[in-house]
Amino acid sequence: MSEWEETTLGELINFTTGKLNSNAAVLDGKYPFFTCSPETLSIDTYAFDCKAILLAGNNANGKYPIKLYDGKFNAYQRTYVITPKNENNVDIDYLYYLLSIRLNYFRDISQGSATKFLTAVILRNLFLKLPSINEQKEIAAVLSCLDRKIENLRKQNETLEKIAQTLFKHWFVDFEFPFDFAQGKPSTDGKPFDPAQGKPYRSSGGAMVPSELGEIPAGWRVGTMKDVIEVRDGTHESPKQTEEGFHLITSKHLKKEGIDFESAYLISETDYLEANKRSRVHTFDTLLSMIGTVGLLYFVMEKEINFAIKNIGLFKSSRNPNYSEFIFLFLTSTYGRFYFRTRMAGTTQSYITLGSLREMPLLIPNECCLIQFREIIQPIFKKAYSNREQIQTLTKTRDALLPKLMSGKLRVGDNQHE
Repeated sequence: MSEWEETTLGELINFTTGKLNSNAAVLDGKYPFFTCSPETLSIDTYAFDCKAILLAGNNANGKYPIKLYDGKFNAYQRTYVITPKNENNVDIDYLYYLLSIRLNYFRDISQGSATKFLTAVILRNLFLKLPSINEQKEIAAVLSCLDRKIENLRKQNETLEKIAQTLFKHWFVDFEFPFDFAQGKPSTDGKPFDPAQGKPYRSSGGAMVPSELGEIPAGWRVGTMKDVIEVRDGTHESPKQTEEGFHLITSKHLKKEGIDFESAYLISETDYLEANKRSRVHTFDTLLSMIGTVGLLYFVMEKEINFAIKNIGLFKSSRNPNYSEFIFLFLTSTYGRFYFRTRMAGTTQSYITLGSLREMPLLIPNECCLIQFREIIQPIFKKAYSNREQIQTLTKTRDALLPKLMSGKLRVGDNQHE
């Protein structure tokens, strides 16, 4: 590494901050709006049009989100907008990855008590070692390739989620499922029924009856969640953390992209077994965050479940599998989100009670519709789960390569840099 140049970040970059308050964000705006939140918001005006690194300047826990974006965007007044002074000296993609592995360092030296601040002085004085510009580009190309594959899989899953919700709405909100399924006829002449050939129920004059959820198909009914599946919550105990064992998953570990096992701590086998006496998770169950960010959902497709839950709602659809995907999509529907929002309690921290989950009004279709819907929807769920597994594998590969490439312990190419 003798040829790597020693420098400071201040010698390499220009940086400024946005000018706006975080409440300037709008729903479905034209441009990205970068704040100190991990989530990228949107806005209808832009102040920047370039390729830049966006680094949060404050955070309560000293966890500073970092992003790379190319195009028109806007930024919060405590978000740093970072660009290279000279692109012949530093590659912006490489710099993004280099700063990504320094986030823990930023947390440790940042200032403030209640809220941590990443000051301009800290940024300018950050000590770095850089390889040649060509090697920077090669390193960035390897890591960017992995990130593009991860992002493509995430976009695929977003599309699959929209398809699943569209099908659910078509069948169970618009009631345009194939007419034959309302009569309990999943097949004709001994052959599998083709739903594409079935007439849509409601628009073909299917009988409708009034209910507390509005008009529903004749023969269907409205009940509550507890009428069709058991609803529990996770352990109420606080098991001690151990160095090895089983993960304890709480509401904060349920993320949009799945379960965050990395930040969950481990508990002993004894505590794991004790927690599972109350709320053991099985394949085809649905998990719901009950505290904090209420309403995040996860559909369990893992064959081997090696975690326990706390402060999480557990919908035991595995015991009535014809309802499994239907229940998940019902909970993620517009009605489900509205129900959670209107049933939340708490002032300092939001929560929803187990009773509210059990008493949630639920549309209950006939068995034939449920079975046929599951046959159609299952391949979509399986593909999304396969994508999530690939994302996890690619993410682990990238995270393992990142510090080695940035330190020079692993060099790109065979012997060209030796």
